[in-house]
Amino acid sequence: MNNKGVDQSKRQFLTSALTVVGAVGTGYLAVPFLAQMQPSAKAMAAGAPVEVDLSKMEPGQLIRVAWRGKPVWILNRTPEVLETLKTLDNELRDPLSVESIQPESSKNPARSIKPEIFVAVGLCTHLGCSPTFRPEIAPNDLGDKWKGGFFCPCHGSWFDLAGRVYRGVPAPTNLEIPPYRYITDTLLVVGESAEEASA
Repeated sequence: MNNKGVDQSKRQFLTSALTVVGAVGTGYLAVPFLAQMQPSAKAMAAGAPVEVDLSKMEPGQLIRVAWRGKPVWILNRTPEVLETLKTLDNELRDPLSVESIQPESSKNPARSIKPEIFVAVGLCTHLGCSPTFRPEIAPNDLGDKWKGGFFCPCHGSWFDLAGRVYRGVPAPTNLEIPPYRYITDTLLVVGESAEEASA
C-alpha cells in the first residue's frame, strides 16, 4: 500500500478525535441505561428509616406508620397493661420470645427498649394479615381469657400487648419487632438500630 501524500499527523488527529467522540457517545448511552437499573426515589424512601414523634401520644394509644411497605404499630402501654403482661406466660406459645424476630434491645419480657412503648410490625406471622387492636378485657366475642391484645380475624390468631402469640392458634411465632432507636425521649426512628446509627 502506498502511503505517499498521506499526512500522518492529520490521520492521527482524526483517529484520536473519533476515539474521544466514541467514548463520550458511549457514556451518554450508558448513563440512562444504568440509571434505570437503580431503585426509584419512591422505592428508596420506602426502605428508609421513619421518624415518629411520640410527644403527643396518650396512654393506651396506638399509632400506625409505614416502613418498607409494612404497617408498624407503636403502642403507649399503661402500667396496668405492663402488669397484665406478667400474668400471661402460661397462655403463650413463646413467652420469652426465643423463636421470634426482634433486635437484641427488645429481647426482654416487654419486648421493647422502653417498657411503656411497644413497637411491632403489624402483620400476623401466620399468613401476613393485619390483626386488629383489641385493648378491651374479656369482650363478648373473645371471652374471659382475653386480656387485651391484637386479634387476627382472618384465622383467629391471638397476640398479647407485647406481640406474643397465644398457644393453640395458627400463628407460629410472636409478632416481629423491627429495628428501632430513640433520638430523644419522644422521637423514635423505625428501621434503624442504635448500632446501625453509630456505625
